[in-house]
Amino acid sequence: MIPFNEFTLDNGLRVIVHEDPTVQIAVMNILYDVGSRDERSDKTGFAHLFEHLMFGGSKNIPSYDEPLQLVGGENNAFTNTDITNYYLTVPASNIETGFWLESDRMLSLSFDQNVLEVQRKVVIEEFKQRYLNQPYGDVWLKLRPLAYQKHPYQWATIGKEISHIEKATMDDVKDFFFTHYLPNNATLVVAGNVTTDQVKQLSEKWFGPISQGKKKNRKLEAEPAQNEKRVLNVEAKVPANALYKTFHMPGRFHPDYYTVDLLSDVLSRGESSRLYQTLVKEKEIFTSISSFVMGTIDPGLLVVSGRVKDGIQLEDAEAEVDEIFREIIKEGVEQKELQKVKNQSAASLEFGEVEVINRAMNLAFASLSGDVNLVNQEMEKIENVTTEGIQRAAKEILKESNSSVLYYRSIKN
Repeated sequence: MIPFNEFTLDNGLRVIVHEDPTVQIAVMNILYDVGSRDERSDKTGFAHLFEHLMFGGSKNIPSYDEPLQLVGGENNAFTNTDITNYYLTVPASNIETGFWLESDRMLSLSFDQNVLEVQRKVVIEEFKQRYLNQPYGDVWLKLRPLAYQKHPYQWATIGKEISHIEKATMDDVKDFFFTHYLPNNATLVVAGNVTTDQVKQLSEKWFGPISQGKKKNRKLEAEPAQNEKRVLNVEAKVPANALYKTFHMPGRFHPDYYTVDLLSDVLSRGESSRLYQTLVKEKEIFTSISSFVMGTIDPGLLVVSGRVKDGIQLEDAEAEVDEIFREIIKEGVEQKELQKVKNQSAASLEFGEVEVINRAMNLAFASLSGDVNLVNQEMEKIENVTTEGIQRAAKEILKESNSSVLYYRSIKN
């Protein structure tokens, strides 16, 4: 249970406070409701570029890291398809430094051309190192546009191609900032050794004067139902043949999300799971195999991926995976099998809430559902999943017509 209080400033900034007097630190987490799904198809990678630019100096503060480090603070950030999230940790007595820093870069960046050039090079190098020059690194550059034909999940957070970042202008940067980095498009969570009255006073002082912007009306093209299996063959110098198979599934805040999440756990969580036990240990078809759900806000993907043992054809390996799907669709799962993955999920949830920063992030993300208290309902939602629900979800989702398959073939010479 994560207790919290919440209020909204006149400029639309939503503020959530989680008081925990047992710790000596304070955490600030600012979630901006913008991710790669909000980009134009000809200007991708901007949300991720902004994650870097936000550390390059703001309107009145040339260096973000230096003053934070001087008061014993640490910070980081991440971007995904749906959100951009910034967080910092300081000794609780120095929390106002965090308000000063975060409010200034919400007010405006410095828009320094040199900073843009430096961060552009950093992002391009990251694109090359992680996605183009690494074995299997380009999987999602190829698999996303196979699975998504209309929705902007069809490109990775890093972007479609390097040229989009190479061609980014300062006008592009300013337009993106003043469209998305608005108080009324953000959620601020302050957690740790703080009080709600203290956070109210500091929020009004530092964030209150920032003008409310005109929030962009999000109109994303919905992904139509997939009615035919899609297949893509890729050849590259990688250690082994690999299979990637995706299925469309409900989004993160849909009632069936937890059922599909537990279905993926039944398939591959732990060495006694269906896929691992049968295809790695018993039949020795795969050297490794896993399944997971992407957890995106809009309808996402259940993904199965594995490295195939030498001498076995990818199509044959896929047929073995499909056979396990058919067993679950036809016979369902046993109660003890479901209870095992429920216990694992509950333990992960509890462990994840040990750290104050994780509690702050979870509160911020839950706010996007419209009800922050979702953060305290997850355990119940997990416990309410039934064996009948798992079988129903398997029938609806694990259909060949709903699948997109990437055969990643190894070239040995």
